[in-house]
Amino acid sequence: MTPSRHISRLLDIMAALRTPGSGCPWDLEQSFATIAPYTIEEAYEVADAIARGDLDDLKDELGDLLLQVVYHARMAEEQDAFAFGDVVEAVTRKMIRRHPHVFADKDGRLAPVGVKSAWDRIKAEERAERAARRTAGENSHTSLLSGVKAGLPALSRAMELQRKASSVGFDWNDPREVLRKIREEADEIEAALDGGDAKQLAEETGDLLFALVNLARHVGADPDLALRGTNAKFERRFGYIEHTLAARGRSLEEASLAEMDALWNEAKGQE
Repeated sequence: MTPSRHISRLLDIMAALRTPGSGCPWDLEQSFATIAPYTIEEAYEVADAIARGDLDDLKDELGDLLLQVVYHARMAEEQDAFAFGDVVEAVTRKMIRRHPHVFADKDGRLAPVGVKSAWDRIKAEERAERAARRTAGENSHTSLLSGVKAGLPALSRAMELQRKASSVGFDWNDPREVLRKIREEADEIEAALDGGDAKQLAEETGDLLFALVNLARHVGADPDLALRGTNAKFERRFGYIEHTLAARGRSLEEASLAEMDALWNEAKGQE
């Protein structure tokens, strides 16, 4: 089988990988649940390539992400649920519906000022339709937060949950109040440390992270981007420790914590 620019070749490759008897044993063992973490990882790889401005890498990462879509569609097809073509049809229908200012006839076009409101209205209609399908006639309460997708990365979902709650006034008015909440959560972690309950510690740590996201929202910072920046800073400073020790003919294992901490402060002072 040779490479191709057409999606049909990728679909054929995935079908071959998932064919019992002749396919790949690892691919045949996978399910929606086991593949989902890879799907999330590939989405992050796309975002990383964009952040680095590496378009060659972006091309490859988009291909990896597309493979995830094909993978899920193939597994669904095996269960007679839907196929890749149904995925394409669903998203094209959605995009046409959400852009009446582009795809409507001349008399149906919207002025640019109305585009955002139309998009929000149509998305709300789609959410209501999906909710109606899920409940299948059941009389259930639709929460203000139900529109926040469960599949979002945890930091992003925390931000969106808080924004939704804020829209009806459930929010602090001052970032300092959020800071006080952070100190309160830190105190609860300290108390949990004394108890040594791992489950409680995990819960309290989650509460602290949620409060930190809230602070980021109040000061206008994107928590994911802020953490990415801190990750890069940590790598840079730790790299300084490695390089400095290597120049002295020493390894990380040979260095004491105090020595590494001193080099960390040197790196910090040079920034």
